[in-house]
Amino acid sequence: MADYYEAVRAYPDGESTAARFALTAVEYGFDGVVVRNTPETEMVDGPDRDGPDGEEIAAEYGVDVVDGIEIDTDDASAASARIKDCRGERTMILVRGSSALNRFACEEPRVDVLARPMADGDVNHVLARAAARNGVRFEFDFGRVLRLSGGRRVQALADLRKLREIAFQYDAPYVVSASPESHLQLRAPRELLAVGETIGFDREDVERGLAEWGRLAARNRERLSESFIEPGVRRGKYEEDD
Repeated sequence: MADYYEAVRAYPDGESTAARFALTAVEYGFDGVVVRNTPETEMVDGPDRDGPDGEEIAAEYGVDVVDGIEIDTDDASAASARIKDCRGERTMILVRGSSALNRFACEEPRVDVLARPMADGDVNHVLARAAARNGVRFEFDFGRVLRLSGGRRVQALADLRKLREIAFQYDAPYVVSASPESHLQLRAPRELLAVGETIGFDREDVERGLAEWGRLAARNRERLSESFIEPGVRRGKYEEDD
């Protein structure tokens, strides 16, 4: 069985610390968490202010902790500068979707995930093709369905169905998340599988989306390692940088 990951907004972006998320994630059956705080609130010494870093949390709770960053701006130039600053330092780069940034993110191969692309924007076949070409994952954010009600929940379901149809039609990569901002908003994988069935996903589709965070983290960690030059090429024992 593949490893399941959840992508969380930890304190101070969210209400719970990364350590509290990790503890609950393990209890719910997750194998890893991606900490997706914004650059403005990222912790210099780790996911928690004056707390343990990701490696310490991973060792204590037996869960993988991925150091991500979620860029939230309506200015493409500012987003590009942030990506340049963070790409060599952070394992995972997310861009929060909006009408101003969706196209930019899909056309930027340094972006790993376009987060919440339908919450404040839209996706069409042009963006799906660009995302597939550049390896940018769409996030299927189940959190809106889980936490909204009434007409807003109906709209969130419609958005997810539309995104699913377009992404699958053009074979665009994707991840699945409930985007929790508190450990109380975490949902076990079986609950996310049930939400996926409501939208029209097969069970395997949701499982693949939950596991994609881990596969992406493993790939990026390899690329950040000193031995990596480009896919299929690694630095030899006596090879140095120019």
